Amino acid sequence: MSSKVIEFFQYLPNSLFPHLQMSALNATGHVTETLASSPLYQSTNLSQMSLIESWWARYYAYIGDPLIATALLIFLNHEIVYFGRSLPFCIMDTMPYFRKWKIQPTKIPTVKAQWDVAMHMLFCHFTMELPLIGGFHPLCVYLGLATHELPFPTWTKIAWQIALFFVIEDTVHYWMHRWLHTPKLYKMIHKVHHEFPAPFGLVAEYAHPLEVLILGAGTIGGPIVFCAITHDLHLFTVLVWMTLRLFQAVSAHSGYDFPWSMHNWFPLWAGAEHHDYHHMAFVNNFSSSFRHWDYFFGTDTKYHAYKARLRAAKNQAERQRLQKVEDQKAEAEGIVAANETCAKA
Repeated sequence: MSSKVIEFFQYLPNSLFPHLQMSALNATGHVTETLASSPLYQSTNLSQMSLIESWWARYYAYIGDPLIATALLIFLNHEIVYFGRSLPFCIMDTMPYFRKWKIQPTKIPTVKAQWDVAMHMLFCHFTMELPLIGGFHPLCVYLGLATHELPFPTWTKIAWQIALFFVIEDTVHYWMHRWLHTPKLYKMIHKVHHEFPAPFGLVAEYAHPLEVLILGAGTIGGPIVFCAITHDLHLFTVLVWMTLRLFQAVSAHSGYDFPWSMHNWFPLWAGAEHHDYHHMAFVNNFSSSFRHWDYFFGTDTKYHAYKARLRAAKNQAERQRLQKVEDQKAEAEGIVAANETCAKA
């Protein structure tokens, strides 16, 4: 560890951390013995903590109550990542330079629409998600999920567990999403999310409360079931997973497809280019992260036919003209399909 980092911790005012009164880190990053006086860490070997682990321990020791600390950590992480990831796309929507990467370039969300969605999401997060998050720590304790405990899992374990959670979530999302497109459930629940045929980042979680619970089961249900079976999962892994899942969800709804977008170098990945068509055409492309379920069950045929027609354009000008026509056609057909679905309810 550099001397500058060590000096920072040596001279950090104790008044910022009254519960810890932490004085310094030595040259190898070991915390002082004062942290071990916390009831949460009296039986924990703190001699080999990494910098991230030391901050984790200081946070939990400072809050004192693991239930409050866990709920606050999850909620703040969710809000910072969700709105922080959405903000760059909100800014891009105001700048004509980025239109060349906009999937539906003629459908730019207004500032008012984005503001209204942001306020709606804040209301939902505080009134619905925060109370649910408050009950997460007791569930962690019951299932044996480590929260404040140290050390963290190895990065290899974190990586393969998160990869598994992506596969589980995508599978649950695919089938639950198709279920939500049945007449009664679409009319009662899923129609809210389809309010925007040209989505933008903030609408990733813009949905009926019941849909948030149904599709959210794939996001948090995977880790919960995994922990119930293995009793081998740490909250730090769950936070990394939820962060990556939020990045994926916001990006998929961003309305932007860049040359460096993940699906361009990892073809199995879905991304915004895949999900945008679902919002525009109402049908096809029900998966969240990957493309294999849509391929296996033929729920991407109209999407591939649409892409094939665009690829047939001889030049960029013709492609832009053709895309405008195809997008209008797909959206019109989607409106008809949505209305027919509601009529069958």
